[in-house]
Amino acid sequence: MRAVLTRVSQASVTVDGDVVGAIDCPDTGGILALVGVGRDDAEDAWRTVSRKIAELRILDGERSAENAGAPVLLVSQFTLLGRTAKGRRPSWADAAPGNIAEPVIESIAEELRRRGIHVEQGRFGAMMKVTSVNEGPFTVLVEA
Repeated sequence: MRAVLTRVSQASVTVDGDVVGAIDCPDTGGILALVGVGRDDAEDAWRTVSRKIAELRILDGERSAENAGAPVLLVSQFTLLGRTAKGRRPSWADAAPGNIAEPVIESIAEELRRRGIHVEQGRFGAMMKVTSVNEGPFTVLVEA
């Protein structure tokens, strides 16, 4: 499993012209979490990624989303698992199929909410337009 976590002051996901998820947090900052679920991920990898999203100190003042009360925009992104070592076309063979990946993304969202974090989401499997105002910029890669 891979996640790209970016500190943002605002971010949104639009599907077919409708905003389906958005965070606007100029004071606390928030996190845009792009998450790719792998075909061979450990059964509990989602727990590690959830913990990292909640606890990594990547917001101003070395605060985490959990202790800053900052929101998270969670977006499933299978392309993070693309293999690009050979040829000119990425291979998506390492990405989990939708019927496996979607419940994992939902588990991450539920765990973040259980921790008291406000979570907005993209729409699984849809063609999404993701916009963000990155702060810093500050972006980290998490692998579990």
